[in-house]
Amino acid sequence: MPIASGAPRPAPAARPKKTQKPRKRRFSDPAASYAKRLERYRPGLVGFVLDGLASVYGREAWQRRLDPTSELILTILTQNSADINAEVAFEALRRAYPSNLPAEVHNPGSGWGGFGLSTAPPPDWAAVEFAPIEELTNVIRPGGLANQKAPRLQATLRRIREERGDYSLEFLAAMPALEARAWLTSINGIGKKTASIVLLFCFGMPLFPIDRHVERVARRVGLIPPKATIDDAHDLFLGLLRPDQMYEAHVNLIQHGRKVCHAQRPEHERCPLLERCRYVDPKAP
Repeated sequence: MPIASGAPRPAPAARPKKTQKPRKRRFSDPAASYAKRLERYRPGLVGFVLDGLASVYGREAWQRRLDPTSELILTILTQNSADINAEVAFEALRRAYPSNLPAEVHNPGSGWGGFGLSTAPPPDWAAVEFAPIEELTNVIRPGGLANQKAPRLQATLRRIREERGDYSLEFLAAMPALEARAWLTSINGIGKKTASIVLLFCFGMPLFPIDRHVERVARRVGLIPPKATIDDAHDLFLGLLRPDQMYEAHVNLIQHGRKVCHAQRPEHERCPLLERCRYVDPKAP
């Protein structure tokens, strides 16, 4: 029937709305993304570096270095101090606070900068934790920065004891690597480098500690971006290396930084990475 002039027209039937499925949010992995980008613009660089260093320093097999609590305390003593000075301080702890525990053998490996600890029992950790702070400071003074490190050692041991009931860190072996690292870095004064050293050298976990030698070589060659922080670089390396490459890469980069790629006057003529080093040639492939 025709609609009369002036009469309101009926509203058109509403079209059913299409229901859209919610889009899945994609979470990017910065380490994996960076590894892909590096491989795209500088193909084969990681393998070139590993093979070049191995041609000079070999491929050292992993072996456990110390009990993890001893490793943690020794690593804290190395913070902003030479490894050889940390050894002196750790040996002083053993003498001042002897324990009846079995003797431990220090297997420092090629990445260590000291002479290695003597074979002896670890310190009595309870005695270290509850020692008068002035006494403990004097005991470790030969290692450097004793006023900072003595309270840090006691706070670290206290945190472990309060959470675990004793001083053992062996429980970390059963945790995923990043979870174990997070547990250690929740202790005040312990960063990713210290935590990664303990977990890599005591449990063989796929983590990559970055000290000043590793950082210097990695930045000069171009393994990590020039503006990346050390904190970020610890994670970027987890995307660059396979788990079975972490230990070898760490100890060889340290050796190269100590022996050839010095902070001042690096010995380019001895460097197996010369042809792809961005420090020598900013446009190196």
